[in-house]
This record gives sequence, structure tokens and C-alpha cells, in this order.
Amino acid sequence: MEQTTTTPKIVGVRFSRVGKIYHFDATKLENYRLGDVVIVETSRGWQLGEIVTNVQNPEPPPEGTWKPIERLATPRDLLQRQSWQEKEPEVVTAAKARAAELRLNLKIINAEYSYDGTRLSIFFSTDSEEKVELKSLRPDMQRMFSPTQVDIRQIGPRDVAKYFGGMGACGLETRCCSMFITEFSSISIRMAKEQGISLTPTEITGMCGRLRCCLIYEYETYVEARKSLPKKNKRVITPDGEGKVVDVAPLREGVIVDLGELGRREYPNSQLKPAEEYEAFVRKAENPSCGGSSGSGGGCNRCQRAK
Repeated sequence: MEQTTTTPKIVGVRFSRVGKIYHFDATKLENYRLGDVVIVETSRGWQLGEIVTNVQNPEPPPEGTWKPIERLATPRDLLQRQSWQEKEPEVVTAAKARAAELRLNLKIINAEYSYDGTRLSIFFSTDSEEKVELKSLRPDMQRMFSPTQVDIRQIGPRDVAKYFGGMGACGLETRCCSMFITEFSSISIRMAKEQGISLTPTEITGMCGRLRCCLIYEYETYVEARKSLPKKNKRVITPDGEGKVVDVAPLREGVIVDLGELGRREYPNSQLKPAEEYEAFVRKAENPSCGGSSGSGGGCNRCQRAK
């Protein structure tokens, strides 16, 4: 008998308001809607998450299969999670006090219980680049909050800024990381240079002390725009004569040219011609037999020999 293969129903589940979306198999659920709260098993135990999207044509995960959604959450599950969340500030206070006693060079950021209280994650950050020695902090927390399984994890400065929120360096009332960024991208100084942004630390550094996430927003647009513009120091022919490119304005397709005594002027890229190509065109027009191939002293090789 021929077996039929059931196509799994893959959905995106989010565990915090502005958190990364994880894919799970919702085949076990008879009926579900976007916005439903479900119970799933994660690396931090059983968690409550919200179904936020249906995933079309998902790529298979590295482990081969998607973890299934256990079931829809009940009102009792939601109350249970709330009761454990109310105890999290107490955990943070206790962890800070013990870390201070141990003279650990770290900052306790927050604590999270699983919805049923079986697991507790304590998050910390540090300004040191070296590995933090936790000494007896984890065993101490384990004894204090037993029988819950305690895990202590380090998070980066961007995650810290995301957790605390607040006003962004640009003046936005809520930082991008707390408002809509679900995953942090790799940011480089090159992105600032490509967009002509000042490299002054206060201009390119966010409240987290790292390069601003927004440097990547328009980076690709600038890269594409620059491809059609002449490079700096290139000689170009303008409506007012020959000059040298000193800067470009990619988004408006403008080129700033130094014309010597006439000073600097901006022209649309459509009004400019590369000086080398223009000179080759003129030479070929004056001498049709000239191939236009430039020699080391200007002009084609044949013209150079004739000279």
C-alpha cells in the first residue's frame, strides 16, 4: 500500500515582544490562529510562546526535523507563568548580592523562569574581554532556588541595551533594538565610510557602546548607488570644463568636481564624461586610422611613435 507523506505545518514562534522567531511544527494542533499562545520545549525548558507567522517552504533545520508544538496554552498556564515572573526580581536581587560578596566583575541583568518554574536562567554581562570566573555563584543560586534547575548565562552589550530599552542616541524614544530588531547583524566601520558618515565615536556608537545597528539600514543602497558614479580623483569632463572628482553624493547621483580656478561645483552624473574616454574619442575622430589605445605618454602607441 502506498504511504502518503503529510506535509508539516511550520509556524514561527516568538518568546518575547521583540525577540527572534523560531520555527516549530504545528501539525499536532488541530486548529490554531496567529496570536495563539503555545507550549514548546526549548533549550531552556518548557516555554510559552506566541505564534506570529505561518512559514511557507521552510528550509530543513540542521538537526533534521522541527520540534513539535506540544499544545495550546490554557488560562491556568498563563497564570502560572505570571506567578513565576513575579518572583524574578527577587532572584536578581539575590544574585547581585551574592556576586558582590564573591567580588565578581560582572553585572546581573535579569532572570527568567520557565512558565512552570522548573528552570531558571540568570543573565549577566561584563565589560571584560576575558572569560568570567563564576566561582561558586551557580551552585549558590542552585541551593537557594532548589529544586528549580538554575542556569547562568552571559549576554552581550547589545542584548543588555535591548533588555533595558530607553531612548536611542539618535533621539528616538525607543531604541531600534527594543522596538523591532529581532536579530543583531554584523556591523563594520566600512559601512559608515561607504555612507560618508563621520567616524567620530559619538556619531557611530550606540548606547550599548558598539557600532550602531542603523549603519546597516542603507548600506546596500549606497553600495549600489556608488557603482555608477566615478571614483574620487578621477578626471572628468563637465559642462564647464575638465576637473577632478573630490566627492560624490550617491543618493542624489551627484558628483562634486574641483575645476581649479572655478572652484568646486556639483553636477549630476549624467552630465559628466570620463576624461580618458573623451580624449580617446577626440583622437579617434581627428585620426580615424588611430585605434585610440593609449601609450604611456598619452595618445595611441602609433601616434607616440610618429612623434
